[in-house]
Amino acid sequence: MATLSPVVIAIDAGTTGVRAVVIDERSEVVDVAYRELTQFYPRPGWVEHDASEIWDTVRATLAEVAGRFGDHNRSARAIGITNQRETVVAWDRRTGSPLHRAIVWQDRRTAPACQALVDAGHLPLVRERTGLVLDPYFSATKMQWLLDHGGVPNLPDLALATVDSWVLWNLTGGVDGGVFATDVTNASRTMLYDIVVRRWSPELCELFEVPPAALPEALPSCGRFGRVSDATLGADSPLKGVAVSGMVGDQHAALFGQACFDQGMTKVTFGTGSFVLMNAGTSCPQPVDGLITTLAWDLGDVGDSAIGSYGGPSPGRGSVAYALEGSVFASGAGVQWLRDGLGVIDDAAEMEPLARSVESSDGVVVVPAFTGLGSPFWDPDARGTIVGLSRGVGRAHLARAMVEAMSFQVSDVLGAMAGTATAPSVVRVDGGASVMDLLLQLLADQSRLTVIRPRSVETTAIGGATMAGLAEGVWGTLDDLAALWTEDASFHPSAPQTEATAAHDVWLCAVDRSRRWAGGR
Repeated sequence: MATLSPVVIAIDAGTTGVRAVVIDERSEVVDVAYRELTQFYPRPGWVEHDASEIWDTVRATLAEVAGRFGDHNRSARAIGITNQRETVVAWDRRTGSPLHRAIVWQDRRTAPACQALVDAGHLPLVRERTGLVLDPYFSATKMQWLLDHGGVPNLPDLALATVDSWVLWNLTGGVDGGVFATDVTNASRTMLYDIVVRRWSPELCELFEVPPAALPEALPSCGRFGRVSDATLGADSPLKGVAVSGMVGDQHAALFGQACFDQGMTKVTFGTGSFVLMNAGTSCPQPVDGLITTLAWDLGDVGDSAIGSYGGPSPGRGSVAYALEGSVFASGAGVQWLRDGLGVIDDAAEMEPLARSVESSDGVVVVPAFTGLGSPFWDPDARGTIVGLSRGVGRAHLARAMVEAMSFQVSDVLGAMAGTATAPSVVRVDGGASVMDLLLQLLADQSRLTVIRPRSVETTAIGGATMAGLAEGVWGTLDDLAALWTEDASFHPSAPQTEATAAHDVWLCAVDRSRRWAGGR
């Protein structure tokens, strides 16, 4: 018999779709299955998903890649779950039925509730305990809304959790003994988890009126969560009984997949939004204006052995890592809007050639604040704005302005990080839009940092898979994983500083026009 090749599977349950990604021992992607998710917009500013559809697409993508195992003599050693983070799923663990559509991280319906909490003086407590800001982006007010306005009853077996918990529970048996757990990275995004002592906060649960019994157990990101149940894909599936040994929020997974194991190393993921995470070391940093603090990962019981040479005297290396984060709400979403909303392009691949067909945007600036502004402004009342239009403006100028907006938004976050105790040392990029050399050069010019794209931009899936593989001994140490990371291209600042500064000043003027729009102030 042929020797079976060991692989690890990442379930990447994202915002626009679900993927099952198969990773080999070299940390290379060898197979992918994908299913798109339906987006629901019941009211302006509201975004929802069908939780049952999320689970159906997880099963379908796993079944697809598992069906090809025999053709390639593959054997799964572990499964890791990575996911869109703050999205909330409510379900009855007795019946397995969702109790409402999932409320997506982009949803802004709880902005008034967040502002009321700010006005009542609760922001300092939230910042101190969670590292977050009072913004509808995070989970707690979504859970509160489901209980108060969404018709979700406070049942004895109520589950209020993020997408990772929903997937894990179903994957490990559902109503027949499914594991109800999350990991510390996803827990740290809820506004209910104390990131200093690393446990659910009774005080915050009381503030947001969320019953603690409805929350999952918060476990380290790396370690055995459970096994794939017989009923998940059928008794004959090659994935039956495979260990689920890693669970981590998508942006934390990308930081791990980019091998950003040293303090100051930074990654940018260009997805639906843009997410900037900088490894801030092993101690929880103080809150920083415009940024949030989050747990990067917890390697659990394998941490001491996995650190390897990373266990030296540097205070920035350890089994538990924190991160500073800036979240930009619309990046790829802006490209989708140009395609689906305005018909400027027919396909996302046309974006860069069209933007390069003009030397500049001719003064046009796009601020894609479709659902408010995230870091470093945190203005839920901001709305999308186009300024600087003239009669000579065409499709290409709009495309270039959108690419420039993507770079400006990320550069603003990096600038906020540069003013902290740990400044970004290097920027590694991934996600769909990172294939655009124009975008990465503009980012290097604005941030004045070297921007590096790896050979594989599937770093979210790689991070989720390697987290699980580390737990199961597929890889031994962080040194092993760092050695597998390879560079594809690097971009260095080339535009004069004065030119970059002038362009940024115009951008900030446009941002100011977009702010406080929905609030009428």
